[in-house]
Amino acid sequence: MTLPAIPEWGHLALWLAAGLAALQAASLVPALGPAARPAAIGQGVLVGLAFLAMTWAFLVSDFSVELVAANSHTMKPTLYRLTGVWANHEGSMLLWVLILALAGLVVALVPQPLGPRFRARTLAVLGIVAAGFLAFLLLVSNPFSRLEPAPTEGRGLNPLLQDPGLAFHPPTLYVGYVGLVVAFALAVAALLDQRVTPAWARAARPWVAAAWAFLTLGIALGSWWAYYELGWGGWWFWDPVENAALMPWLAATALLHSIRVLETRDGLRNWTLMLAILGFALSMLGTFIVRSGVLTSVHAFAVDPTRGLFLLILLLALAGGALVVWAWKAPKVAEGARFAPVSREGFLVLNNLVLMALLSILLVGTLYPLILEAWNGRQISVGPPYFNATTVPLILGLALLMGVGPFLAWKRARLPWRRLVAPALVAALAMLAALLLGLGSVLALLGFAAAGWLAAASLMLLARRALTFLQLGTALAHLGVSLVILGATASGAFQREALVSIRVGDGFEVAGLRVELLDVRPVAGPNWTALEATLAVRRGARELAVLTPQSRTYTSPPMQTTEAGIAGWRGGDLYAVLGKPDGSGRWQIHFWVKPLVHLIWTGAILMALGAAVALPGAVRLRGLARRRQRAPGPLPPVPLPAE
Repeated sequence: MTLPAIPEWGHLALWLAAGLAALQAASLVPALGPAARPAAIGQGVLVGLAFLAMTWAFLVSDFSVELVAANSHTMKPTLYRLTGVWANHEGSMLLWVLILALAGLVVALVPQPLGPRFRARTLAVLGIVAAGFLAFLLLVSNPFSRLEPAPTEGRGLNPLLQDPGLAFHPPTLYVGYVGLVVAFALAVAALLDQRVTPAWARAARPWVAAAWAFLTLGIALGSWWAYYELGWGGWWFWDPVENAALMPWLAATALLHSIRVLETRDGLRNWTLMLAILGFALSMLGTFIVRSGVLTSVHAFAVDPTRGLFLLILLLALAGGALVVWAWKAPKVAEGARFAPVSREGFLVLNNLVLMALLSILLVGTLYPLILEAWNGRQISVGPPYFNATTVPLILGLALLMGVGPFLAWKRARLPWRRLVAPALVAALAMLAALLLGLGSVLALLGFAAAGWLAAASLMLLARRALTFLQLGTALAHLGVSLVILGATASGAFQREALVSIRVGDGFEVAGLRVELLDVRPVAGPNWTALEATLAVRRGARELAVLTPQSRTYTSPPMQTTEAGIAGWRGGDLYAVLGKPDGSGRWQIHFWVKPLVHLIWTGAILMALGAAVALPGAVRLRGLARRRQRAPGPLPPVPLPAE
């Protein structure tokens, strides 16, 4: 076998994987149930081989493969040759299918406490999803298409995507999406088998928690990349592509809380199933928005309408089919345990309602402009003013619920007034401190209060004795949310900026700091050249930082980008961007002081860590439940999260 034949072997592996996915889907028929596991294992191996073939083509710069020629170049660093595999439409879908196939492989191999028939049905649903996406790849988005004659050089990767943040952002996000696909498959299997029980919730929750953790990290990575790479000074813009990732995250957050009620108290059965279907449908909707060509964004793949139509049909078929199954089977699902409004379950339901309200706001704000343009060609923009005005009050209310809920007992409780005194005091002190610092915005003051309230409540949870894994994970995740709220509020309320036009040797004042332009000089990188400014930031006689923002020009493909100069200071950043010269020796400098902005990403990492810490608790509960079922005599009850 010669090297140029490797892409053909990869293409063949995809076709064989599609055949096994079809067999896996057919195992929904009971007679074919035993074929589900070997089909899933074979599919995982074959898709892995196809992905390796594509990776090889990028690493050796095989420009006879159209995808490589369009997205790579011999001058690219090795890291970006590798990430070029998924930094495009076809390659990103190949990565999505790979992660889905590997998830199916895990489902096929790990012990299944609900029995072989339930495993077969779960794998069959995963096979239906995989068959749809493999058909999309092979019929309308073939990643292994050849070019004849092959060019001697490729066009290169979009320079904005040549960044470590974007190298890891898509895989992390896709792992989260696929976790929701597995939760969806488990939900459909539970409906078909009529096994919506705490045992099912224990089997599904690790997948939901892992999906939520990876979605959190993926969104945080995308936000961090946009912050330091795009040179606009912000970390979130309510871009439709950003919203497309945030909506499944909100659904997964609601699912993670409702599945806890089902697992612990055998309640919210049908609602939990609906959330599992909704999370999958929203991840599919995001795939359609990003890859259908209905919008253009830095991190969207605008493609031809044929592909968009295929994805839309696939979305409607999969999500619509699941909703039909839910409507058919849900009335037969027995009502779960009841509970009083003032109880932990009651507050988790309120939590879910607020999350659904947030999700509805995002869904309307994201889809309405697209639908209106498709309907009459009229273009409108729904941006930060709409989203900030509608979501911020709900987020503050959500923080209030999160501070109270973990202190409540299951089924019926009284409000724990004594335990809430300390969080309320911290919230008041945080608001007072913000007032003394000159803050006058009511929403910003409430943001500081909410951050203090939730942080204090979370630390009180961490201080409890005999803390379980689940409680520890909840406390860490809630503490992470408080840090995100504090970072977003402080960086927005106390941010200071200056936009000036100055000569080398001149300076300006901002937020009590002196910023001087020392030099502007040409520099060169492996596949780019740039003009680099040197800015010295001083407070009095003390030098705080030296920033080196750049205006870069890439050659393959030709493109100009802005590289911000960033230095940490007082828990936040000094942030500078170099603009264009005016022809008279002056350079435009945009400078920001962003206090506590790092807490946004620190909080996101802590949130994901909380979900990861809770996973051993879920695995432990599953193991104890299996031993209880196998035991010849009575055993002590499975220990559930303590009050």
